Amino acid sequence: MIFPSPTQDQALALAAVFQACELVADLAHQGEADKVMLEVAMGALLNQNPESLVDLYGPVANLTTGINSMTSFMGRQSPAAKQPEVMRYVISILYLARKLSGNKAMLAKIAEGIEGASRQAQHFSPTHDNVFTNIDSLYQSTVSTMRLRIQVGGSGVYLQQPAIAQRIRCMLFVAIRSAFLWQQLGGTRIHLMLQRKTLVKLLPHL
Repeated sequence: MIFPSPTQDQALALAAVFQACELVADLAHQGEADKVMLEVAMGALLNQNPESLVDLYGPVANLTTGINSMTSFMGRQSPAAKQPEVMRYVISILYLARKLSGNKAMLAKIAEGIEGASRQAQHFSPTHDNVFTNIDSLYQSTVSTMRLRIQVGGSGVYLQQPAIAQRIRCMLFVAIRSAFLWQQLGGTRIHLMLQRKTLVKLLPHL
């Protein structure tokens, strides 16, 4: 059976999943993450009707961390990844997104919640504490109720802090949003199993 070759848009959407998972790891291990990347991530999550990938993520350079992470894990160009659990998060996120895509009621609840958070962000900012709190509550009432729950590893000092835990769950939500885009663009498990090197080659060199 012949499967369509992956596209650059698919590769970039997958890189966005990796980037969000890197942010999860940074928050869990260091208690903080790059502010610009957090803004890009939250902006993408709150944008429910993008016209293009640029409209969603901004310039390709905004996905540099995700591109480097995806290249490291899938291209085997680096002997050791910075955050070894990131690939586990990516696999779990892609699985969750597939399962969630069949739950229309939950998707409707998520869409409604994100729309509300988007209006809230217009009054504050996408990375305001109130917006993180709102998205975190939405995550816990939807994604966290699914059978598969992502176990985040890191430092207990940070994981036990409510504000950091909220940001981690928000970044998991961002990763799921990008995983949905990957699927909408035609990304499949076959691509991940058989065409990983092709996907990496499609990534821009930054």
